[in-house]
Amino acid sequence: MTFEFFTPAHIIVGAEALSKAAVHWRQKGKKALVVTDEMMVSLGNAARVTNALQQNGVACEVFSGINGEPTDVMVEAGLAAYQQNGCDFLIGLGGGSALDAMKAIAALSVNGGKITDYMGKEISGRMPSMTAIPTTAGTGSEATQFTIINDTRNHVKMLLKGRGLIPELAVIDPQFTLSAPPKITASTGMDAFTHAAEAYTSRKASKLSDTFALSALKRIVKYLPQAYLDGSNAEAREEMALAALEAGIAFNNASVTVVHGMSRPIGALFHVPHGISNAMLDEACFAYILDGAYDRFGQLARELGRANPDDSDQAASEKFLEIVKELCRVCEIPTLEQYGIEKDRFMEQLEKMASDAMESGSPSNTRKPLDKEDLIRIYQSLWNVE
Repeated sequence: MTFEFFTPAHIIVGAEALSKAAVHWRQKGKKALVVTDEMMVSLGNAARVTNALQQNGVACEVFSGINGEPTDVMVEAGLAAYQQNGCDFLIGLGGGSALDAMKAIAALSVNGGKITDYMGKEISGRMPSMTAIPTTAGTGSEATQFTIINDTRNHVKMLLKGRGLIPELAVIDPQFTLSAPPKITASTGMDAFTHAAEAYTSRKASKLSDTFALSALKRIVKYLPQAYLDGSNAEAREEMALAALEAGIAFNNASVTVVHGMSRPIGALFHVPHGISNAMLDEACFAYILDGAYDRFGQLARELGRANPDDSDQAASEKFLEIVKELCRVCEIPTLEQYGIEKDRFMEQLEKMASDAMESGSPSNTRKPLDKEDLIRIYQSLWNVE
């Protein structure tokens, strides 16, 4: 089997990561746009970055308009800030929303047009230098060629891709994640779990992506409950930051599958945070596709210490589902009803959600062949409706 493998050119991990990154920023450009949100400003995290830039003689501007999951409107505003302030490289600081917005701004600064123009197309061109500084442990955007932007006109979460969108520098400083509240820890942690599990069971998986996926899953199963229950646990925060990076590298190269495909429409139509909508779907989706990859799911359960070596693949696969249930229970993942989604309104959107999910391409990476009707059945099962 021949495969290609892509990662950020440079990764810095640890408590001194920011100061080490600042030295490299001298070579990235003359003026940085720091793409972030108001929370990062109020917590003082944005100031940590701008101070590091200024101490190294690099000018900067802060764009703090990524409040909530990124939209085409936010990206347009960020692009205007980038161009009007004469910036020539970008730093994304925050959760996946800020990092994804940074990538979209970079793409438009080179290629022009609107971000909605790139739906279904490969984004190319020589991007300005991008540094990703994640402050949550989950999205893995610091390591991927993907960005997810909401199309506010058509109510679609657009999955956009291009190898040039992989940040040149990823800065993993676990100290930034200590301020994440439990709900964010749960959402982003389950996102990382889903990334790794889908990467391992994807049609596009390779031996190298498997290595990163398995390492990520082992960390997540052990440390996500600890980080959720005690956000001040520095060891758990560091391990989850590493797990998110590993999971990002894994799915950057193996892709995601049906969960992410079905999750995006729920997020777009019902405004559910991405990691939570993934977690809502994990058990139902994985249960539906087990019979297409008993060997892969069974091996996951064995690697995670839940299944015995002499268990059949099918029996071991069922034990993987127990891990999913347990994580969702510990992290208090709500059902659709508990989240406040109206059943009738959800059912009215089944056709659109299933169509949008299939159009994203992610379900086609699932080892079990799936069609639109399969996805409708999974959506219905979330309400125990046949």
